[in-house]
Amino acid sequence: MSLPFDKCSIRTALIQQRTGLSREDVASLSRAAQDRVLGLDVYRAAGTLALYSPIRNEIATAGLFAAALAAGKRVCYPAVCGDELRFFQVSCDEDLCIGRFGIAEPDRQTAEVELAHIELLLVPGVAFDQRGFRVGYGQGFFDRLLAKGDFIGTGIGFCYDFQLLAQLPTERHDQRVDLLVTDKRIFLPSRI
Repeated sequence: MSLPFDKCSIRTALIQQRTGLSREDVASLSRAAQDRVLGLDVYRAAGTLALYSPIRNEIATAGLFAAALAAGKRVCYPAVCGDELRFFQVSCDEDLCIGRFGIAEPDRQTAEVELAHIELLLVPGVAFDQRGFRVGYGQGFFDRLLAKGDFIGTGIGFCYDFQLLAQLPTERHDQRVDLLVTDKRIFLPSRI
């Protein structure tokens, strides 16, 4: 499929394609992508990881959540606080509640996890490119988070393989992830 080269059109086309996935496709493709993360050395070495709550047929993270807890890892999820994301520890599904934008967020009564302590961060997106740039929903939360410099771990762009494009349009504020994981491959972005 040929996509136009502007963020809004790319966002619209890929959300439509993702929304069209069947429940079975989402489950099987998510399982494949999560298995790839579980096989990474950086996952095995991480004591603290940050996941996200999927919306609109995004790649699921429940398998990673269960595996990380079983392995004794500390898991946190983002919560929207003003115009930034803050991370809070989650030890069971009951620690999550529907927050801003209709996304399940951690109860802010749980322990906050500083960005510097997160060793592995799964970053959702509508599209990623082979340089590690992403297109999200347009609010800029993850770009601001990655630009702060407090996060020194590994950022993994997590998406379906059809969401990984050769190149996306970028702006000065756009930030890159370190690694891309899809249902079909693990991709190390070029730094060109």
